[in-house]
Amino acid sequence: MLATTATAVAKARRRLIPFLFLLYVVSYLDRINVGFAALQMNAALGFSSVTYSLGAGIFFLSYTLLEIPSNVILARVGARRWIARIMISWGLVSAGMMFVRSATGFYVLRFALGAAEAGFFPGIIYCLTRWFPTRDRARAIAGFMTAVVIAGIIGGPISGALLSLNGAGGLAGWQWLFVVEGLPAVVLGFIVLRALPEQPSDARWLTPAEQFALTTQLAEEAHQGSLSSYVHTIRGALTSGRVWLLTAVYFTIPVALYAMGFWMPQIVRKASGASDFIVGLLSAIPYAVAAVGMVIVGRNSDRTGERRWHIALSAIVGGASFALTGFVHGTVPSLVTLSMAMLGLASMLGPFWAFATSFLGGIGAAAGIALVNSVGNIGGFVGPNIIGYVQQTTSSFSAGLVIIGGVLACGGLLVLAVKR
Repeated sequence: MLATTATAVAKARRRLIPFLFLLYVVSYLDRINVGFAALQMNAALGFSSVTYSLGAGIFFLSYTLLEIPSNVILARVGARRWIARIMISWGLVSAGMMFVRSATGFYVLRFALGAAEAGFFPGIIYCLTRWFPTRDRARAIAGFMTAVVIAGIIGGPISGALLSLNGAGGLAGWQWLFVVEGLPAVVLGFIVLRALPEQPSDARWLTPAEQFALTTQLAEEAHQGSLSSYVHTIRGALTSGRVWLLTAVYFTIPVALYAMGFWMPQIVRKASGASDFIVGLLSAIPYAVAAVGMVIVGRNSDRTGERRWHIALSAIVGGASFALTGFVHGTVPSLVTLSMAMLGLASMLGPFWAFATSFLGGIGAAAGIALVNSVGNIGGFVGPNIIGYVQQTTSSFSAGLVIIGGVLACGGLLVLAVKR
């Protein structure tokens, strides 16, 4: 039975993780491509640092507002249909960013993009809890979430190349960037309708014995949870002290993640003075380092069964490195500290979500995951605006990077207060 379950988990990892990984790469690119567009768009449309950072961050206000309702709907109608709907709508809005002509239009479309995408990430995490037993979850989540860093690796060169199309076909480079990176989400949305099974019993690539073994294992975990301290209801998730404490911890991750996603191209350009295309290539380096680290840390967390210290130590390393970036000068030193910062930040993700989902079950899992992600993602509004305000006030990124690093390190210390 155990061998059959292990075989089923291995098949699910091979079949699901690469596909979900691809979806999240496209999702993350559509979130952060505005950071590369800003290299041309800000000057072309007359956006100040504060205008840009407000528009970049406003995405998370609508995202937060609609996250919980969206994930509850997903749990009721099924991941396949709802994730397809999300992808098609956000792809159309993302491509529509090419029509921005004013600050107001920028704000409206970024708000609409957040509303369209609300529920995607927590929906995927919820989906993974229906496929992977607790002992295999950090590795699965880390494998899926390497999309964040892989998007940074491939997104930089692709975005830099698209910016170089400036003037082709009568469009600016930043307009080409939005339309070319937005439309793949629409195509993938239709593929999801055919390719994503809801649960093990729907997977034709599992044998009946494997379907039974995996379903039984997941059902046993759910039953054991119902006899202990699992959160199984929407109300329970919304009133759980542990869920809210994890929400506070998670808040610190998007603060740093999106501060870098939206501002790293400009930080790298200031350090290097390079062209748009070279900035895209250089910006990929920190993400490449992070991709390796987060898989290693996620696998070690699963092997040992330990979550909190993996999160805490990663946060402290990342936070210290962000702060140090504010004091170094030149291309190589800046890339070294940014790489260490992204390594620490990305390494938190797998253990964090494995820990956060370890005491959630049923509809409570959908609501709890959405609560942690939605409220925590307010940090995605806060982080870019910290960098933008400080940069406009001081004409430097240094103080903003120190603040971001301090926030991330505080999250690492806070997670140690969460009960096992």
